[in-house]
Amino acid sequence: MQFDIRRFDIYRKVPKDLTQPTLTGACISISSVLFICFLFLSELSLFISVETTSELTVEDPVKHSEKIPVFLNITLPNLKCEYLGLDIQDDMGRHEVGFQDNTQKFELVTESGEGCRMESHFLVNKIPGNFHVSTHSAKVQPQNPDMTHIIQKVRFGMDIDIEADKAVRGSFNPLEDVDRREANAIHTHDYIVKIVPTVYEDISGNVHFPYQYTYSHRDMLQYGHGGRVMPAIWFRYDLSPITVRYKEKRKPFYTFLTTICAIVGGTFTVAGILDSCIFTASELIRKFEIGKQS
Repeated sequence: MQFDIRRFDIYRKVPKDLTQPTLTGACISISSVLFICFLFLSELSLFISVETTSELTVEDPVKHSEKIPVFLNITLPNLKCEYLGLDIQDDMGRHEVGFQDNTQKFELVTESGEGCRMESHFLVNKIPGNFHVSTHSAKVQPQNPDMTHIIQKVRFGMDIDIEADKAVRGSFNPLEDVDRREANAIHTHDYIVKIVPTVYEDISGNVHFPYQYTYSHRDMLQYGHGGRVMPAIWFRYDLSPITVRYKEKRKPFYTFLTTICAIVGGTFTVAGILDSCIFTASELIRKFEIGKQS
């Protein structure tokens, strides 16, 4: 007896002369195909998009270094560059007045006079401290100091380009474009900064070590020695013991494939049931009408 492998075919074929096309079936079929295309494109968009996951750990991700790189870009539209300086302090006794290395000042001409934009790269220790923009290092103090300002950027750690998640991206430079030009000119500004060590692994597997941070702000009238008003812009920082790990990833291909199979199979199954119900109902109505006429 000859063995016929066709016995195992679970997809039996119905001869075309035993099938009957209907207008309702055509409409349901076209709608099903359009619905499948819509869901397929939606799933494809989700599959190729990058998802950012996060977890918390208690560690120092950069054990090989006791320093944190900082980048500051700030504009004071009403104070000349000759009066402006950067001072750095911390709890280990560091106290630098008028920090000069990797610091640039750019004279600005504004509507109210002359101003200054200052950029600086420097390192701070991994302990509480502060850096502040002030006139403390100036040889001659200005008669009318004005600490109104715009912060372009304050960055801790490595600079990274994050396109996946706007919420994540904003946490690495929340002071961007902070505008204090409407503040009292002689007020001192205090930015209390809480730094969180971060590990960011992008979709290509590259690992970055930036620092995200949050801040609070207050401004006040502050007097120096001799009762003279000496306003400044302070950034007082402290480090969190918690490290945040971010990882970019995409959905696995098998998940995408499983979803597509479920979409196609489920849509055609439901469409077939719906078409069968409509066809059966129409046949019953037609038979009832024929019986009624006879």
